[in-house]
Amino acid sequence: MSGTAMQKQDSAVLILAVVGLALVTILSVWKLKQFKYRLITETGGAMFYGVLVGLILRCLPLDRGDNMETVCTCGDLNNTPRLLTINGTSHFNCFKHVGGVNQWCPPASTPHMETFDPEVLFNLFLPPIIFHGAYTLNQKRFIGNLGSVLTFAFLGTAISCVTIGACVYGFTRLMVLLGQAADGDFFLTDCLLFGAIMSATDPVAVLGLLSELRVDLDLHALLFGESVLNDAVAIVLTHAITTYSQMGAGHVFNPSAFFISVGYFLGLLASSFLLGFIFTVITALLTKFTRLCENPLLETSVFLLLSWSSFLSAEASGLSGIVAVLFCGLSQARYTIHNLSSEGRTRTRQLFEVFNFLGEIFIFSYMGYVLLTFPHHVFKALFITGAFLSIFVSRACHIYPFSFLLNLGRTTKIPRSFQHFMMFAGFRGSVAFSLAIRDTSTEVRSTILTTTLLLVGFTIWVLGTAADPLLRRLNIRVGVNADENPEDLSLEVATGRPDTSGGLWHRLDYKYLKPLLTHCGPPLADSLPQCCGVLARLFSSPHVQEDEGQRCEPESEDSTLELVKTENPLGSIGGDSGSAHQEDLLEGDLGLGTAPALAREA
Repeated sequence: MSGTAMQKQDSAVLILAVVGLALVTILSVWKLKQFKYRLITETGGAMFYGVLVGLILRCLPLDRGDNMETVCTCGDLNNTPRLLTINGTSHFNCFKHVGGVNQWCPPASTPHMETFDPEVLFNLFLPPIIFHGAYTLNQKRFIGNLGSVLTFAFLGTAISCVTIGACVYGFTRLMVLLGQAADGDFFLTDCLLFGAIMSATDPVAVLGLLSELRVDLDLHALLFGESVLNDAVAIVLTHAITTYSQMGAGHVFNPSAFFISVGYFLGLLASSFLLGFIFTVITALLTKFTRLCENPLLETSVFLLLSWSSFLSAEASGLSGIVAVLFCGLSQARYTIHNLSSEGRTRTRQLFEVFNFLGEIFIFSYMGYVLLTFPHHVFKALFITGAFLSIFVSRACHIYPFSFLLNLGRTTKIPRSFQHFMMFAGFRGSVAFSLAIRDTSTEVRSTILTTTLLLVGFTIWVLGTAADPLLRRLNIRVGVNADENPEDLSLEVATGRPDTSGGLWHRLDYKYLKPLLTHCGPPLADSLPQCCGVLARLFSSPHVQEDEGQRCEPESEDSTLELVKTENPLGSIGGDSGSAHQEDLLEGDLGLGTAPALAREA
């Protein structure tokens, strides 16, 4: 059999093995759920089977004499071969760089081993995971807790990055004193980079846990909202710290490089958010002014491709694709969903739900596989110990102080039991892994990847298993049915009087963005000044005004919430009264929860 045919056969076997692994994971978790066994989630099961496959591959002899690859045996170059693969075939030429001359080095034969590019996995499955998390956020509760969520996600992530970096840096200095590392092996920027990577909590693991246990809805909104948004901050922080290091400022503090990195951080974050929103505008206008809703298949396809394009366009532009697709998901759920047909809304929900589920299984299986098969693992006991301690210290350093400050302005306080569980539930997962594995060219980066994998496994298997007993120990409600929760009523219904809160965001959203992008809200002619009459007529067609009263009232309360409700009772808000205006009643206090609320059980 020819080499090309053999490679195709090996690739098919590899894909079949991956699909089989996913099937085994799904069936195993389903069987456990039949027995009401809540201690193992899909992510934990997938990672376990990935570890099992990696263990089998390490133990079984896989040498095949008929399929040998030619590799280079370059020596005397810091003991690290520098390889140049040409055309990616099974036969390649290898060169080493010595001084200014490229010298050919003799080949040696090694067994062929099928490899997989993780970028394919991340580009294929990570965007739907992030989009699904943002798209299924409980919009009403998210807005009601907006100030708290943003505080934990932005300020909390920055504090977590610094705390983890400082703790780990202290342990690296201890390693130097004990002779386990040379002075200069770990710089502060390396430790801060690790802190930024480990500050990204995983929305997949958090959502899986909260959905399975059906925890208190406020706790769900705080934890899930934070996990979705802090990924964006952690990713941009990672890029900013990397930029600072690449400017040669890793040894001493460089004020100019620092301010450049801060500007890069803000610019990258804002640009990525803007690009994600641009794709939402395109999708919303396309679905608003066309009859795509008459063909749900085409409608769903356009929605999927444009949403995915936000990630790809950001990556192609040098921005953060995950940040772009995150904000695209948030804004699509806020605006575009009102323009979709009922069948289109159901199809988009189910489509991204499937992508999210499969992506979670494949990525966590791959993490378990890499844990045992990565050839350049670097295990440093003190570094790993410091990392384990720092993830708890960092959560405590921002959960408790910010909860205290936020409670000063909240009518519905964040109970101490919630704070304890939020400190505990900092699961790490796919985003942290994707950031760590992108660069393993040095020993420090290999150490970061190894430690990241160990922390992901620990948080998924150990903390995930202990979550249910801890919830019961803290007397936090589980098994909550959102339909029966009276808090989900709008403020006007709960108090019996109209709300007058409003606010800048409310006016911008209700008077301008919703009428512009959807069939909801007041006519643009009433909101825009007279000089913009042409623009108002352009974006407000007669049939839109006719349908406005019919389409916006039910959808404003139920459209996004119904999506979460049908797949998971936890995310629904219940109540069928309200309008687009009532949707934002709790928003006027910036989400601090100062609006009157019905008393609830903590």
